Amino acid sequence: MLRFKLSCILFISCFSFAQDSLSVSLFDKSLNQFLNVRDFCISKDGTEAFFTVQSPDGTISQLARIRKTKNEWTEPELLPFCDENSYMEAFLSDDGLRLYFASDRPEKGTKVTEKNFDIWYVERKSNPDPWSEPINLGKSVNSENNEFYPTLSKNNNLYFTMDATTGKGKDDIYFCTWNGKKYASPVLLNDNINSSGYEFNAFISSDERFLLYTKYNTPDGNGSGDLYIAKKDATGTWQKAENLGAIINSKHMEYCPFYDEKTETLYFTSKRVEIGTKAFKNLAEFQEYVNQGANGLSKIYQVKIKF
Repeated sequence: MLRFKLSCILFISCFSFAQDSLSVSLFDKSLNQFLNVRDFCISKDGTEAFFTVQSPDGTISQLARIRKTKNEWTEPELLPFCDENSYMEAFLSDDGLRLYFASDRPEKGTKVTEKNFDIWYVERKSNPDPWSEPINLGKSVNSENNEFYPTLSKNNNLYFTMDATTGKGKDDIYFCTWNGKKYASPVLLNDNINSSGYEFNAFISSDERFLLYTKYNTPDGNGSGDLYIAKKDATGTWQKAENLGAIINSKHMEYCPFYDEKTETLYFTSKRVEIGTKAFKNLAEFQEYVNQGANGLSKIYQVKIKF
């Protein structure tokens, strides 16, 4: 496993958090078999994880699963409901019985003239029972626009990305409250979260205390997309988002955050480049070296950090 061990003290002014040492590493070397892998989430008990595998240009996306047995991850397997449509950005409910995701699959009985992404889910009665057929989350959330990257709080409030004309500019972060029966209409998060640029792929903490997401090409960024964190004040208002710093963020794209509150581990996707030029004995050595990760393609990383 290629690891990057860096020590620093990272300060984020609005909520005073510091880490004496941050160590960012690839999640698991078994995922190096895929050119592009992204959108990681893990179950509450840490024994099941889901992620997206993509073609080189990102036009083909499918969902995969791994299980942990005897402290080792199993070989990845394709989720059974995936078909010729795109499936990506999975989020598992607290009880592990509902899996949310984004897909451009058409609804049954509809004639599609132009595809767009909606938020869908599948259910199971228990684990490891089979998943149901995909179910569209409904018109209170989904629209003629693209909806991406669903993430839910403990009370089932939904946060997601949408490229709607009601936004601040490009992609923006919205949320829908859950009343126990259905979702309310999407609400755009405030100017401390969204801007005229791109904001996307948000993860909400279980208590809605903080939000992790990507801002693209910002003046205080490290380049391309960076991960930011925003917190609520005592009135429940979102405060100005802060960059997570140059240990987590690189000059390349960082996106798709997921935080395991139990293990205090941040998982995220990065296109960082950490490999350099060198001499090779043969092509097999070359192939192994360039495929190990941190090669400019989407890979999943992890870092222990407390928010």
